[in-house]
Amino acid sequence: MSIHTPSGVVPFERACEIVGQYCIRIAPGPPEPVSLLQALGRVLAEPIVADRDFPPFPRVTRDGFALRAEDVRTVPATLRVAGIVKAGSTYSGTVVRGEAVEIMTGASVPDGADAVVMVEYTSRDADQVVVQRTCTKGENIVPAGRESRAGQEMLSRGSRLGFAQVAVAAAVGRTAVQVYKKPRVAILSTGDEIVDAAQSPGPFQIRNSNSYSLAAQVIAAGGEPEVLPIAPDDEPALHGLIQRGLTADMLLLSGGVSMGKFDLVEKVLASSGAEFFFTGAQIQPGRPVVFGQATPSGGRSPVPFFGLPGNPISTMVTFDLFARQVLAALCGATPARLPTVKARLTREIKTKTGLTRFLPSILQGGLLDAEVEVVPWQGSGDLMASARANCYVVVPPDCELLPAGELVSVLLR
Repeated sequence: MSIHTPSGVVPFERACEIVGQYCIRIAPGPPEPVSLLQALGRVLAEPIVADRDFPPFPRVTRDGFALRAEDVRTVPATLRVAGIVKAGSTYSGTVVRGEAVEIMTGASVPDGADAVVMVEYTSRDADQVVVQRTCTKGENIVPAGRESRAGQEMLSRGSRLGFAQVAVAAAVGRTAVQVYKKPRVAILSTGDEIVDAAQSPGPFQIRNSNSYSLAAQVIAAGGEPEVLPIAPDDEPALHGLIQRGLTADMLLLSGGVSMGKFDLVEKVLASSGAEFFFTGAQIQPGRPVVFGQATPSGGRSPVPFFGLPGNPISTMVTFDLFARQVLAALCGATPARLPTVKARLTREIKTKTGLTRFLPSILQGGLLDAEVEVVPWQGSGDLMASARANCYVVVPPDCELLPAGELVSVLLR
């Protein structure tokens, strides 16, 4: 099925496939130079290559004694300590039979030595060292050029710069890099029942939390949010705000995508010539999510949009599942799978079949014995449940019962 074929309400896997196909076609914004620390979280618009071999010399990985492995085939072995070398320097002589050189982590291996025995397996007495353990050639040594050769690509275009990638760039002498421009994301919450967070709501109104949560998610994902005024349940006003939102690189709408009489988002988008790729996904929460593209007034290229359900948890979940992927592509990042881990349930889960469910949960425990527990929640409007959670338990659509102790998939956030 082509991405251009309207798909209606689709299974979760198909929705992910449609979004993935769209992402492949996205061209990121223009590159711009930034300082290395300003590049944290940004996406590389150029490859980073090694300016020399890494390591540039045979590097010692442990404190100990550099020696000839054949001299310690039989232990204990007593060797003469011919010198000492620290990181940043080297031994000027050559290690010969029956000799050892005391050496520190990060130093260059002396000529003649082919192994390093850890200091824990030795005892020192003046200018002699007794080695209590055998070692093999190359032990505790990284050969020159083993990690990378001069001119070799170390970070590829499309890589997102985390702390490790920043370290790599610094290691090759880069203090500034080319990254893709941050995409601008328009955020539009809809509904007469919504008022701004700074206002006092009427007896049947609520404050606009969705624009703030979406803006926070956009920032965390590398975009620049532009929060638009709240759209009333009025077609001309909604149309004008949607057109304003389509001047951005992506438009996120919250609310107005269900089947109610005043849910006008799809109707107004359709009247503007929008192309819909799906109009719902078989998930909970977030079933009414809408994905498509629309051409703004003025004939610019089509702009991707998501109509996200208005309930707060639904809004957050559907952004993480779908909109984040499109935003990553607009940032210039290469496609990545959803971040999931496995953990054991502390309590059983009973549910109905038919939908892939993402239940707000708390992941805890140790590295090797992770446990997860679903947070008690009162449906997808329960903000407090979302605030307590740090992940989602994923329940497959054909599953009615997940017993306590079951190893389950957990979507991180």
